[in-house]
Amino acid sequence: MKKLLTVALLFLVFILNAQTVNVITYNIRFNNPNDGVNAWPNRSAMVIGLLRFHDTGIFGLQEALIGQINDIKEQLPQMNFVGAGRDDGNKAGEFSPIFYDTTRFGLLDKGWFWLSETPEKPGLGWDAKYNRICTWAKLQDNNGTRFLVFNTHLDNLGRVARTESTKLIIQKIKDMNTDNLSVILMGDFNSTPDSTPVQYVTKFLKDSKTISKQPPYGPDGTFNNFDINNKLTDRIDYIFVNEKVAVLKYAVLSDSENDRYPSDHLPVFARVIVN
Repeated sequence: MKKLLTVALLFLVFILNAQTVNVITYNIRFNNPNDGVNAWPNRSAMVIGLLRFHDTGIFGLQEALIGQINDIKEQLPQMNFVGAGRDDGNKAGEFSPIFYDTTRFGLLDKGWFWLSETPEKPGLGWDAKYNRICTWAKLQDNNGTRFLVFNTHLDNLGRVARTESTKLIIQKIKDMNTDNLSVILMGDFNSTPDSTPVQYVTKFLKDSKTISKQPPYGPDGTFNNFDINNKLTDRIDYIFVNEKVAVLKYAVLSDSENDRYPSDHLPVFARVIVN
C-alpha cells in the first residue's frame, strides 16, 4: 500500500510540474467545389471553431491545401505551421502540416519526407495512387522540454505502400530521435487497428486510445463520409506516442452543427504530457 501511494504521489508531482497539451489529428477534406454543401467555404468556420474550442496546442491536418491552411492561420493567429505540398515540396498539392501554438512552443527544427523509395524528393511510393508525405517538427515548450511530432497521411489504395510507409516512418523516427525525446506520431493511416500497418507501428509506439488514463470518449470510428447517420465503425485516424508521453485523455470528437459534420473524418483528440 505504501509503495502504491508513493507511485501515485510521484505521478501527481510529475503532472503538476509538467505542461499538458491538447493534440488533435484531423483530416479536414481538401477544398473540393464538387462537395456542394460540404465544400470548404461552407464548413471552414466549423473546422476552425472546433480547433479553437478544444484549446488545441498542437494539431496535424491531412488533405489541407494551401488556401485552407491560410484560412486556418488567419483565424488562429497564435498558431504557426510547418509543412510542404506533397506534389512539389512547396505549395502544390495536399499538405500534412503540423500547427503549433507559438505562445507555448518554439520551433527548433523541421522537415518532411516522401513515403516512397526516394523519400528526399516528391514521387510515388510502391503501389500508391498519390504522392504521400510525412511532416516532422522538433518543438520545445516553455519549460525547455524538447519533443518530436510527426504527421502523415497514408495512401488510400496502395496496400504495399501503407505497410512500407509505416516502416519508413518508424525508421526515420529512430534515426532522428538520438536524444530519446518524447515522440508523437499522428495522421490518417487509412488502416484499421487490426491491419498490418497499424500493427507494425504499435510494435514501437503506443496507441493513445489504449493507454489513456481516463476511459476513451466518443465513437470508435473516425470516418463519417459526411453522413450524420454513419455508424462510425471505421477507425483509421490515430495519435501514437512513445513511452515518454503520458496520455491523460483520449476522444474521437463527433462535433456537428445542423446535422452536418465539419469534415468527412472526425478529429482524434488526446491530452498529453511530454517529458
